[in-house]
Amino acid sequence: MKFLFLLTSSLGLCAAFQPSSQPSRPASVSSALQTSVEISSRQDFFKQVTAAGVAVGVSFIGAEPAAARGRATLEKSFERYAPRVRAGGKFYATELRALVGKNDWVGIKNALQEPPERKKEDLVKADAGVAARAKQAGGFSDARVLVAADLLAGSFSDNSIAPKTKKMQAAVAELREVVKEMQKVTRQALGEEKGGLFGLGAKKPNEAELSKKMKELYVKGGNAWNEYVLAANDELALQFERFEYIK
Repeated sequence: MKFLFLLTSSLGLCAAFQPSSQPSRPASVSSALQTSVEISSRQDFFKQVTAAGVAVGVSFIGAEPAAARGRATLEKSFERYAPRVRAGGKFYATELRALVGKNDWVGIKNALQEPPERKKEDLVKADAGVAARAKQAGGFSDARVLVAADLLAGSFSDNSIAPKTKKMQAAVAELREVVKEMQKVTRQALGEEKGGLFGLGAKKPNEAELSKKMKELYVKGGNAWNEYVLAANDELALQFERFEYIK
């Protein structure tokens, strides 16, 4: 399409600079001048078209490898991070929902917990203990789900941060805040942290208050997740499977 546009432009330029009429001259001189003008015009036309074609070819040579690199990066990111994101969304919509519904504070704590810090004994292991610590990460922990969601969002950008990436990362940031608040409510329910729901006063909230707050946070997190999915699925190439909303 770009080449056709340049070709059309060249044709327009040639037509614009051709005289609309010729002054009266003897037939032989007029005919010779017309032939000369036509030859000159054709030469100029082909020079312009050739130059345009070369320019387009050069631009394609530079652009195609960059586009190919972008596609390759996105494909690798989907292969690596999308399964963790999908699993996180499924966990949130099923297991975490059930735990919140039952006020299972221990279960919620385990679902959101981060993997333990690396210890000295991990250094002697082949993988430095990464696999063992990863198994201890909760089904909707930052390390297991939100880090992957953040990295996947970044793969939609190249030289500058794309609007799609910004929307996805904004949703991840909101989810992180929700998870932090959920962890705080859980600690309060288990007696591991004192204070009011909003950090005011020393009165411990009762079970009903904690349950209400946790359910509100769950809904807020679900809405943030759906914002992430909406941005991720927007104009997503057909070769990639769409992400599921939390219903």
